[in-house]
Amino acid sequence: MANIMEDLTTIPVGQLGIIALPGCEELASKIDKYLVKSRAQKNSEHKNTIAFVGYEKDSYIVDVDFPRFGTGESKAVVKQTVRGYDLFIVCDMFNYGIEYKMYGEYRKMTPDDHYANLKRAISAIAGKARRITVVMPMLYEGRQHKRSSRESLDCAIALQELCNFMGVENIITFDAHDARVQNAIPLSGFENVQTTYQMIKALVKNEETLQIDKDHLMVVSPDEGGMHRCIYYSAVLGVDLGMFYKRRDYSVVVDGRNPIVAHQFLGDNVEGKDIIIIDDMISSGESVIEVSRKLKALKARRIYICTTFGLFCNGLDVFDKAYEEGVFDRVYTTNLVYRMPELANKDWYVEVDLSKYMSLIIDTLNHDGSISGLLNPVDRINKLLVKHGFPLPEKH
Repeated sequence: MANIMEDLTTIPVGQLGIIALPGCEELASKIDKYLVKSRAQKNSEHKNTIAFVGYEKDSYIVDVDFPRFGTGESKAVVKQTVRGYDLFIVCDMFNYGIEYKMYGEYRKMTPDDHYANLKRAISAIAGKARRITVVMPMLYEGRQHKRSSRESLDCAIALQELCNFMGVENIITFDAHDARVQNAIPLSGFENVQTTYQMIKALVKNEETLQIDKDHLMVVSPDEGGMHRCIYYSAVLGVDLGMFYKRRDYSVVVDGRNPIVAHQFLGDNVEGKDIIIIDDMISSGESVIEVSRKLKALKARRIYICTTFGLFCNGLDVFDKAYEEGVFDRVYTTNLVYRMPELANKDWYVEVDLSKYMSLIIDTLNHDGSISGLLNPVDRINKLLVKHGFPLPEKH
């Protein structure tokens, strides 16, 4: 993927700085390494001018600490100057692998704890930065994006708090559960980035016998809510599309949701075809495994589950069992959120690295450049298909 800003046609907004909230150090470090390497390779006489002071560094990570008191209270301490910086705060609201001590006992950090740390970091910056962009791969409270009864609108309130009261100019998120939540902040930047190209690239690289055409492959959505992303996959790959309809029992509420009674498949014949199931996240995994079982019963060949966020809230045992039974062949998720360590050792798991893509987005925005070319991957997907000998989708 070429860097669209390699010619340095614009001056940076300010010195680039990356703040990694607790639990995001690994991802921020990978982004940082790509930035250091790409900026060192750029050739331009402008790099030695005053407008580019601090452009090349050994690291763009800003030193920030989050000490805690015995009561569990905390604060953020920025240990270096950030005056005039263009800051990107990278945060993972769903990293439950981080613990802190409270009254002598350790407790795991919740999304609310991570969100509080984000606000602490912005507060510690104290208005000295030139611009603040929050890179929040999985949107905080993103599933509480609409009101269906007398209930809170957590995601909208969080976005308004960050942008309207705390000075954040841009929000960058990935595969939002419902991107219409950006209507809460219509005068602020909100980029909903898709992972389509990276997912397809990983599939082509790891599944050597995969055939991408209408006779051998189909894209399936596990529910009606995810159809928009599956339509895109279907269009750029030139294959057919199917969908499962979730029949729910609306007379009962379990854990805040109406339980699913059955999955009903709507689509063409899947017999003998490979299936790519596309979704934004794996939570418990029960739904996607049930869908996979239904497809196997319909005589589908191989099943690949591709989701942006692999949360696995109920552990991995259900996936281990389903894999042993031949229910699915592989699960693809990104490194945008915390992954339990044992996941890396599973034969059925493939991780899709988004750190280089994120570094290109950050580098381009630091130059105040357009990221439209990065957000629209159609040309890159077509080149990938041609490179591996697959037919391009027909134009209508």
